[in-house]
Amino acid sequence: MLEDMRLGILIKAGRLVRPGKTDQPLADIYIEGGRISRIAAGMVPAAGDQVIHAQGKMVLPGLVDLHVHMRDPGQTHKEDLATGLMAAAAGGVTTVVAMPNTTPVVDCPEIAADIMERAKKEGKARLYQAGAMTMREEGKELADIEGMARAGVRVLSEDGKSVMNAALCRDAFRLAASLKLPIFDHCEDLTLRGNGCMNDDENAVRLGLPGISNSVEDTITARDILLALETGARLHLCHVSTRGVVSMLRYLQSLGITQITAEACPHHFILSSDDIPGDDPDYKMNPPLRSAKDTEAIRQGIIDGVISVISTDHAPHAPWEKSGSMRDAAFGIIGLETSLALSYTTLVETGSLTINQLAERMSFRPAQILGIEERDLREGCPADVIVVDFSEEYQIDRGSFFSKARNTPFHGRKVKGKVHYTICGGKIVYEAGR
Repeated sequence: MLEDMRLGILIKAGRLVRPGKTDQPLADIYIEGGRISRIAAGMVPAAGDQVIHAQGKMVLPGLVDLHVHMRDPGQTHKEDLATGLMAAAAGGVTTVVAMPNTTPVVDCPEIAADIMERAKKEGKARLYQAGAMTMREEGKELADIEGMARAGVRVLSEDGKSVMNAALCRDAFRLAASLKLPIFDHCEDLTLRGNGCMNDDENAVRLGLPGISNSVEDTITARDILLALETGARLHLCHVSTRGVVSMLRYLQSLGITQITAEACPHHFILSSDDIPGDDPDYKMNPPLRSAKDTEAIRQGIIDGVISVISTDHAPHAPWEKSGSMRDAAFGIIGLETSLALSYTTLVETGSLTINQLAERMSFRPAQILGIEERDLREGCPADVIVVDFSEEYQIDRGSFFSKARNTPFHGRKVKGKVHYTICGGKIVYEAGR
Protein backbone atom coordinates (compact mmCIF):
# COMPACT_ATOMS: atom_id res chain seq x y z
CA MET A 1 0.00 0.00 0.00
CA LEU A 2 1.21 3.53 -0.75
CA GLU A 3 0.28 4.53 2.80
CA ASP A 4 2.73 2.07 4.41
CA MET A 5 5.67 4.46 4.98
CA ARG A 6 7.22 3.61 8.33
CA LEU A 7 10.83 4.31 7.38
CA GLY A 8 12.44 7.45 6.06
CA ILE A 9 14.33 7.43 2.76
CA LEU A 10 17.47 9.49 2.23
CA ILE A 11 18.58 10.09 -1.35
CA LYS A 12 22.23 11.11 -1.19
CA ALA A 13 24.15 13.42 -3.52
CA GLY A 14 21.97 13.37 -6.63
CA ARG A 15 21.59 16.15 -9.19
CA LEU A 16 18.13 17.62 -8.61
CA VAL A 17 16.03 18.31 -11.71
CA ARG A 18 13.23 20.78 -11.05
CA PRO A 19 10.65 21.47 -13.79
CA GLY A 20 10.94 24.96 -15.20
CA LYS A 21 14.29 25.69 -13.57
CA THR A 22 17.67 25.95 -15.26
CA ASP A 23 20.11 24.42 -12.79
CA GLN A 24 20.65 20.91 -11.38
CA PRO A 25 22.07 21.44 -7.89
CA LEU A 26 23.78 18.64 -5.99
CA ALA A 27 21.76 17.88 -2.84
CA ASP A 28 20.25 15.25 -0.56
CA ILE A 29 16.51 14.62 -0.29
CA TYR A 30 14.89 13.23 2.85
CA ILE A 31 11.48 11.57 2.50
CA GLU A 32 9.12 10.70 5.33
CA GLY A 33 5.36 10.46 5.74
CA GLY A 34 4.91 10.19 1.98
CA ARG A 35 6.37 13.66 1.37
CA ILE A 36 9.65 15.37 0.70
CA SER A 37 10.43 16.69 4.16
CA ARG A 38 13.88 18.20 3.68
CA ILE A 39 16.33 19.11 0.92
CA ALA A 40 19.88 19.98 1.94
CA ALA A 41 23.51 18.94 1.51
CA GLY A 42 25.39 16.54 3.75
CA MET A 43 22.45 15.00 5.59
CA VAL A 44 23.16 12.00 7.81
CA PRO A 45 20.68 9.09 7.86
CA ALA A 46 18.92 8.17 11.07
CA ALA A 47 18.84 4.60 12.34
CA GLY A 48 16.54 2.50 10.17
CA ASP A 49 16.46 4.91 7.23
CA GLN A 50 16.76 3.54 3.74
CA VAL A 51 19.65 5.18 1.90
CA ILE A 52 19.84 5.59 -1.89
CA HIS A 53 23.26 6.60 -3.17
CA ALA A 54 22.58 8.81 -6.20
CA GLN A 55 26.10 10.01 -7.00
CA GLY A 56 26.45 10.50 -10.74
CA LYS A 57 22.69 10.27 -11.23
CA MET A 58 19.81 12.71 -11.54
CA VAL A 59 16.76 12.93 -9.29
CA LEU A 60 13.46 13.96 -10.90
CA PRO A 61 9.82 14.12 -9.87
CA GLY A 62 7.95 10.95 -10.85
CA LEU A 63 6.46 11.00 -14.33
CA VAL A 64 2.73 11.57 -14.86
CA ASP A 65 1.36 9.72 -17.90
CA LEU A 66 -2.03 11.08 -18.92
CA HIS A 67 -2.77 8.36 -21.48
CA VAL A 68 -2.49 4.67 -20.58
CA HIS A 69 -4.52 1.58 -21.47
CA MET A 70 -4.52 -0.84 -18.53
CA ARG A 71 -6.96 -3.27 -20.26
CA ASP A 72 -8.44 -4.14 -16.87
CA PRO A 73 -11.24 -5.23 -16.56
CA GLY A 74 -12.07 -7.68 -19.32
CA GLN A 75 -8.95 -7.62 -21.50
CA THR A 76 -6.39 -8.92 -19.04
CA HIS A 77 -4.79 -11.22 -21.61
CA LYS A 78 -3.22 -7.97 -22.88
CA GLU A 79 -2.38 -6.30 -19.54
CA ASP A 80 -3.74 -6.10 -16.01
CA LEU A 81 -3.36 -3.70 -13.11
CA ALA A 82 -0.46 -5.63 -11.58
CA THR A 83 1.64 -5.80 -14.74
CA GLY A 84 0.66 -2.37 -16.03
CA LEU A 85 1.47 -0.56 -12.80
CA MET A 86 4.72 -2.50 -12.43
CA ALA A 87 5.66 -1.45 -15.97
CA ALA A 88 4.87 2.14 -15.00
CA ALA A 89 7.13 1.97 -11.94
CA ALA A 90 9.96 0.48 -14.00
CA GLY A 91 9.66 3.37 -16.45
CA GLY A 92 9.71 6.03 -13.72
CA VAL A 93 5.98 6.69 -14.05
CA THR A 94 4.34 7.25 -10.66
CA THR A 95 0.91 8.42 -11.86
CA VAL A 96 -1.20 7.13 -14.75
CA VAL A 97 -4.58 8.02 -16.19
CA ALA A 98 -6.28 4.82 -17.36
CA MET A 99 -8.50 5.03 -20.42
CA PRO A 100 -12.10 3.74 -20.17
CA ASN A 101 -12.33 1.48 -23.25
CA THR A 102 -12.19 -1.70 -21.19
CA THR A 103 -14.68 -4.60 -21.13
CA PRO A 104 -17.10 -3.47 -19.85
CA VAL A 105 -16.52 0.19 -20.64
CA VAL A 106 -15.98 2.46 -17.63
CA ASP A 107 -19.27 4.34 -17.94
CA CYS A 108 -20.60 4.16 -14.37
CA PRO A 109 -19.30 4.88 -10.86
CA GLU A 110 -19.25 1.24 -9.76
CA ILE A 111 -16.75 0.12 -12.40
CA ALA A 112 -14.57 3.20 -11.93
CA ALA A 113 -14.48 2.81 -8.14
CA ASP A 114 -13.60 -0.88 -8.39
CA ILE A 115 -10.63 -0.21 -10.68
CA MET A 116 -9.26 2.59 -8.51
CA GLU A 117 -9.62 0.53 -5.33
CA ARG A 118 -7.82 -2.46 -6.87
CA ALA A 119 -5.06 -0.18 -8.17
CA LYS A 120 -4.47 1.18 -4.65
CA LYS A 121 -3.92 -2.36 -3.41
CA GLU A 122 -1.27 -2.93 -6.08
CA GLY A 123 0.57 0.14 -4.77
CA LYS A 124 3.14 0.50 -7.57
CA ALA A 125 1.83 3.77 -9.03
CA ARG A 126 -1.12 6.07 -8.55
CA LEU A 127 -4.00 5.40 -10.94
CA TYR A 128 -6.71 7.90 -11.91
CA GLN A 129 -9.49 6.32 -13.92
CA ALA A 130 -11.00 8.19 -16.87
CA GLY A 131 -14.73 7.82 -17.40
CA ALA A 132 -16.41 7.37 -20.78
CA MET A 133 -18.44 10.23 -22.20
CA THR A 134 -21.21 7.95 -23.52
CA MET A 135 -22.75 4.65 -22.45
CA ARG A 136 -20.61 1.73 -23.66
CA GLU A 137 -18.76 4.29 -25.81
CA GLU A 138 -21.53 3.84 -28.38
CA GLY A 139 -22.06 7.59 -28.89
CA LYS A 140 -25.85 7.37 -28.36
CA GLU A 141 -26.49 8.61 -24.81
CA LEU A 142 -24.41 10.21 -22.10
CA ALA A 143 -22.79 8.01 -19.48
CA ASP A 144 -23.40 8.58 -15.76
CA ILE A 145 -20.90 11.42 -15.72
CA GLU A 146 -22.09 13.01 -12.48
CA GLY A 147 -22.03 9.65 -10.69
CA MET A 148 -18.50 8.94 -11.89
CA ALA A 149 -17.36 12.39 -10.75
CA ARG A 150 -18.71 11.64 -7.27
CA ALA A 151 -16.82 8.32 -7.33
CA GLY A 152 -13.51 10.13 -7.91
CA VAL A 153 -13.23 10.17 -11.70
CA ARG A 154 -11.25 13.30 -12.64
CA VAL A 155 -11.25 12.97 -16.45
CA LEU A 156 -13.68 12.14 -19.24
CA SER A 157 -12.61 10.47 -22.46
CA GLU A 158 -14.09 8.46 -25.31
CA ASP A 159 -10.61 7.22 -26.09
CA GLY A 160 -10.37 4.75 -28.92
CA LYS A 161 -12.94 6.74 -30.88
CA SER A 162 -14.67 10.10 -31.06
CA VAL A 163 -18.27 10.97 -30.20
CA MET A 164 -19.41 11.42 -33.78
CA ASN A 165 -22.75 13.03 -32.89
CA ALA A 166 -21.73 16.68 -32.48
CA ALA A 167 -24.84 17.66 -30.49
CA LEU A 168 -24.28 14.83 -27.99
CA CYS A 169 -20.60 15.70 -27.80
CA ARG A 170 -21.51 19.30 -26.99
CA ASP A 171 -23.83 18.10 -24.22
CA ALA A 172 -20.98 16.10 -22.72
CA PHE A 173 -18.66 19.12 -22.94
CA ARG A 174 -21.22 21.31 -21.16
CA LEU A 175 -21.67 18.81 -18.36
CA ALA A 176 -17.91 18.32 -18.05
CA ALA A 177 -17.44 22.08 -17.81
CA SER A 178 -20.01 22.35 -15.02
CA LEU A 179 -18.25 19.57 -13.11
CA LYS A 180 -14.77 20.95 -13.88
CA LEU A 181 -13.72 17.68 -15.53
CA PRO A 182 -11.26 17.96 -18.43
CA ILE A 183 -12.02 16.09 -21.66
CA PHE A 184 -9.15 13.93 -22.91
CA ASP A 185 -9.96 13.88 -26.59
CA HIS A 186 -9.23 11.16 -29.15
CA CYS A 187 -9.88 13.01 -32.43
CA GLU A 188 -10.84 10.70 -35.27
CA ASP A 189 -13.55 11.00 -37.88
CA LEU A 190 -14.62 7.40 -38.27
CA THR A 191 -16.48 8.16 -41.50
CA LEU A 192 -13.20 9.30 -43.07
CA ARG A 193 -10.94 6.59 -41.65
CA GLY A 194 -12.56 3.66 -43.39
CA ASN A 195 -10.36 0.56 -43.25
CA GLY A 196 -7.07 2.48 -43.19
CA CYS A 197 -4.19 1.04 -41.20
CA MET A 198 -1.28 3.48 -41.79
CA ASN A 199 -0.70 7.02 -43.02
CA ASP A 200 -2.12 7.84 -46.43
CA ASP A 201 1.07 8.54 -48.37
CA GLU A 202 3.57 7.02 -50.77
CA ASN A 203 4.62 4.47 -48.15
CA ALA A 204 1.09 3.10 -47.99
CA VAL A 205 1.21 2.79 -51.78
CA ARG A 206 4.60 1.06 -51.54
CA LEU A 207 3.24 -1.49 -49.08
CA GLY A 208 -0.13 -1.85 -50.79
CA LEU A 209 -2.03 -0.90 -47.61
CA PRO A 210 -5.05 1.39 -47.13
CA GLY A 211 -4.24 4.82 -45.72
CA ILE A 212 -5.54 7.19 -43.04
CA SER A 213 -5.38 10.83 -44.09
CA ASN A 214 -4.49 13.77 -41.84
CA SER A 215 -8.04 15.06 -42.26
CA VAL A 216 -9.30 12.13 -40.16
CA GLU A 217 -7.68 13.79 -37.13
CA ASP A 218 -7.81 17.42 -38.20
CA THR A 219 -11.57 17.64 -38.78
CA ILE A 220 -12.63 16.35 -35.36
CA THR A 221 -9.89 18.38 -33.67
CA ALA A 222 -11.25 21.57 -35.25
CA ARG A 223 -14.83 20.63 -34.32
CA ASP A 224 -13.98 19.86 -30.71
CA ILE A 225 -11.92 23.02 -30.28
CA LEU A 226 -14.99 25.00 -31.35
CA LEU A 227 -17.23 23.02 -28.99
CA ALA A 228 -14.81 23.58 -26.11
CA LEU A 229 -14.70 27.31 -26.76
CA GLU A 230 -18.50 27.45 -26.92
CA THR A 231 -19.10 25.42 -23.74
CA GLY A 232 -16.12 26.49 -21.64
CA ALA A 233 -14.89 22.90 -21.36
CA ARG A 234 -11.24 22.18 -20.71
CA LEU A 235 -10.01 20.17 -23.68
CA HIS A 236 -6.84 18.08 -23.76
CA LEU A 237 -5.97 16.76 -27.22
CA CYS A 238 -4.57 13.24 -27.06
CA HIS A 239 -1.71 11.80 -29.15
CA VAL A 240 -1.43 14.71 -31.61
CA SER A 241 0.11 13.50 -34.88
CA THR A 242 -0.44 16.09 -37.65
CA ARG A 243 1.12 19.41 -38.54
CA GLY A 244 -2.39 20.75 -39.06
CA VAL A 245 -3.24 20.26 -35.38
CA VAL A 246 0.05 21.89 -34.37
CA SER A 247 -0.94 24.91 -36.48
CA MET A 248 -4.31 25.06 -34.71
CA LEU A 249 -2.56 24.98 -31.34
CA ARG A 250 -0.20 27.78 -32.37
CA TYR A 251 -3.15 29.92 -33.39
CA LEU A 252 -4.92 29.31 -30.08
CA GLN A 253 -1.74 30.18 -28.22
CA SER A 254 -1.44 33.42 -30.19
CA LEU A 255 -4.93 34.33 -28.97
CA GLY A 256 -4.00 33.64 -25.35
CA ILE A 257 -6.42 30.68 -25.08
CA THR A 258 -5.24 28.35 -22.31
CA GLN A 259 -8.20 25.99 -21.78
CA ILE A 260 -7.02 23.74 -24.64
CA THR A 261 -3.86 21.68 -24.14
CA ALA A 262 -2.23 18.84 -26.03
CA GLU A 263 0.06 15.85 -25.69
CA ALA A 264 2.32 13.95 -28.07
CA CYS A 265 3.77 10.45 -27.83
CA PRO A 266 7.41 9.49 -28.42
CA HIS A 267 6.57 7.43 -31.50
CA HIS A 268 5.00 10.46 -33.17
CA PHE A 269 8.01 12.74 -32.63
CA ILE A 270 10.65 10.07 -33.32
CA LEU A 271 9.30 7.93 -36.18
CA SER A 272 7.58 8.69 -39.46
CA SER A 273 5.98 6.47 -42.08
CA ASP A 274 9.38 6.42 -43.81
CA ASP A 275 10.63 4.27 -40.92
CA ILE A 276 8.11 1.48 -41.48
CA PRO A 277 10.27 -1.33 -42.89
CA GLY A 278 7.46 -3.44 -44.30
CA ASP A 279 4.03 -4.80 -43.44
CA ASP A 280 4.91 -4.95 -39.73
CA PRO A 281 2.09 -4.65 -37.13
CA ASP A 282 4.51 -3.25 -34.52
CA TYR A 283 4.36 -0.04 -36.58
CA LYS A 284 0.57 0.11 -36.54
CA MET A 285 -0.91 2.66 -34.15
CA ASN A 286 -3.81 5.10 -34.09
CA PRO A 287 -3.22 7.82 -35.11
CA PRO A 288 -0.63 6.35 -37.47
CA LEU A 289 2.97 7.33 -38.01
CA ARG A 290 2.67 10.35 -40.28
CA SER A 291 4.99 11.94 -42.83
CA ALA A 292 8.42 13.27 -41.91
CA LYS A 293 7.01 16.81 -42.10
CA ASP A 294 4.37 15.91 -39.53
CA THR A 295 6.96 14.29 -37.27
CA GLU A 296 9.12 17.40 -37.38
CA ALA A 297 6.09 19.62 -36.66
CA ILE A 298 5.24 17.54 -33.59
CA ARG A 299 8.83 17.69 -32.36
CA GLN A 300 8.93 21.44 -32.87
CA GLY A 301 5.61 21.83 -31.09
CA ILE A 302 7.05 20.08 -28.04
CA ILE A 303 10.16 22.23 -28.15
CA ASP A 304 8.12 25.44 -28.42
CA GLY A 305 5.66 24.35 -25.73
CA VAL A 306 2.50 24.48 -27.85
CA ILE A 307 2.39 20.76 -27.09
CA SER A 308 2.97 20.87 -23.35
CA VAL A 309 2.81 17.16 -22.41
CA ILE A 310 4.54 13.94 -23.42
CA SER A 311 2.38 10.85 -22.83
CA THR A 312 2.64 7.28 -24.08
CA ASP A 313 -0.77 5.98 -25.23
CA HIS A 314 0.53 2.69 -23.78
CA ALA A 315 -1.59 0.17 -25.72
CA PRO A 316 -0.67 -3.44 -24.92
CA HIS A 317 -1.84 -6.37 -27.03
CA ALA A 318 -1.30 -10.12 -26.98
CA PRO A 319 1.17 -11.49 -29.57
CA TRP A 320 -1.55 -12.99 -31.77
CA GLU A 321 -3.28 -9.62 -31.96
CA LYS A 322 -0.14 -8.00 -33.37
CA SER A 323 0.79 -10.66 -35.91
CA GLY A 324 0.22 -11.05 -39.63
CA SER A 325 -0.55 -8.01 -41.75
CA MET A 326 -1.03 -4.45 -40.54
CA ARG A 327 -4.33 -4.60 -42.40
CA ASP A 328 -5.80 -6.99 -39.80
CA ALA A 329 -3.72 -6.43 -36.64
CA ALA A 330 -4.79 -4.34 -33.65
CA PHE A 331 -3.80 -0.67 -33.38
CA GLY A 332 -1.32 0.40 -30.73
CA ILE A 333 2.11 0.04 -29.15
CA ILE A 334 3.38 -0.02 -25.56
CA GLY A 335 5.43 2.77 -24.03
CA LEU A 336 5.48 2.95 -20.23
CA GLU A 337 8.94 1.40 -19.89
CA THR A 338 10.55 3.29 -22.76
CA SER A 339 9.09 6.81 -22.81
CA LEU A 340 11.63 8.55 -20.56
CA ALA A 341 14.71 7.12 -22.26
CA LEU A 342 13.32 7.69 -25.76
CA SER A 343 12.32 11.27 -24.95
CA TYR A 344 15.63 12.07 -23.27
CA THR A 345 17.71 10.57 -26.08
CA THR A 346 15.70 12.29 -28.82
CA LEU A 347 15.10 15.69 -27.22
CA VAL A 348 17.72 16.35 -24.53
CA GLU A 349 20.76 14.59 -25.99
CA THR A 350 20.22 16.53 -29.22
CA GLY A 351 19.96 19.87 -27.40
CA SER A 352 16.31 20.44 -28.32
CA LEU A 353 15.20 20.56 -24.66
CA THR A 354 16.95 20.83 -21.33
CA ILE A 355 16.43 18.05 -18.80
CA ASN A 356 14.42 20.51 -16.69
CA GLN A 357 12.12 21.22 -19.64
CA LEU A 358 11.65 17.50 -20.19
CA ALA A 359 10.63 17.09 -16.54
CA GLU A 360 8.15 19.92 -17.02
CA ARG A 361 6.51 18.13 -19.95
CA MET A 362 6.52 14.68 -18.35
CA SER A 363 5.77 15.54 -14.69
CA PHE A 364 4.76 19.10 -13.82
CA ARG A 365 2.43 20.05 -16.67
CA PRO A 366 0.52 16.74 -16.83
CA ALA A 367 -0.09 16.93 -13.06
CA GLN A 368 -1.37 20.46 -13.53
CA ILE A 369 -3.76 19.40 -16.29
CA LEU A 370 -4.99 16.46 -14.20
CA GLY A 371 -5.60 18.81 -11.28
CA ILE A 372 -3.47 16.96 -8.72
CA GLU A 373 -0.74 18.26 -6.43
CA GLU A 374 2.25 19.57 -8.35
CA ARG A 375 5.05 17.15 -9.07
CA ASP A 376 8.26 18.93 -8.16
CA LEU A 377 11.29 18.54 -5.92
CA ARG A 378 10.37 20.91 -3.14
CA GLU A 379 9.88 20.42 0.57
CA GLY A 380 6.27 19.44 1.18
CA CYS A 381 5.67 17.96 -2.27
CA PRO A 382 4.41 14.37 -2.63
CA ALA A 383 7.30 11.91 -2.46
CA ASP A 384 6.94 10.69 -6.02
CA VAL A 385 10.59 10.70 -7.03
CA ILE A 386 12.82 8.84 -9.49
CA VAL A 387 16.59 8.36 -9.65
CA VAL A 388 17.93 8.06 -13.20
CA ASP A 389 21.35 7.57 -14.77
CA PHE A 390 21.24 9.51 -18.03
CA SER A 391 24.83 8.62 -18.90
CA GLU A 392 23.98 4.93 -19.11
CA GLU A 393 23.37 3.70 -22.66
CA TYR A 394 21.51 0.49 -23.29
CA GLN A 395 19.40 -1.26 -25.91
CA ILE A 396 15.65 -1.49 -25.50
CA ASP A 397 14.84 -5.17 -25.05
CA ARG A 398 11.20 -6.17 -25.29
CA GLY A 399 12.03 -9.44 -23.56
CA SER A 400 12.85 -7.58 -20.34
CA PHE A 401 9.54 -5.70 -20.01
CA PHE A 402 7.33 -6.03 -16.96
CA SER A 403 4.33 -5.44 -19.21
CA LYS A 404 2.58 -8.54 -20.54
CA ALA A 405 2.88 -7.07 -24.03
CA ARG A 406 5.84 -6.86 -26.40
CA ASN A 407 4.40 -4.70 -29.19
CA THR A 408 6.99 -1.98 -29.74
CA PRO A 409 8.82 -0.72 -32.85
CA PHE A 410 11.74 0.37 -30.64
CA HIS A 411 13.15 -3.08 -29.83
CA GLY A 412 16.93 -2.95 -30.21
CA ARG A 413 17.17 0.85 -30.28
CA LYS A 414 20.01 2.36 -28.25
CA VAL A 415 18.91 4.94 -25.69
CA LYS A 416 20.20 6.73 -22.61
CA GLY A 417 18.36 7.11 -19.33
CA LYS A 418 18.17 4.12 -17.02
CA VAL A 419 15.71 4.33 -14.14
CA HIS A 420 17.44 3.00 -11.02
CA TYR A 421 14.82 3.80 -8.37
CA THR A 422 11.17 4.78 -8.41
CA ILE A 423 9.59 6.08 -5.21
CA CYS A 424 5.82 6.52 -5.10
CA GLY A 425 4.07 7.96 -2.08
CA GLY A 426 7.23 7.61 -0.01
CA LYS A 427 7.76 3.93 -0.81
CA ILE A 428 10.40 2.38 -3.08
CA VAL A 429 8.31 0.58 -5.68
CA TYR A 430 11.05 -0.21 -8.18
CA GLU A 431 14.78 -0.81 -7.90
CA ALA A 432 16.76 -1.78 -11.00
CA GLY A 433 18.11 -5.30 -10.87
CA ARG A 434 15.76 -6.45 -8.12
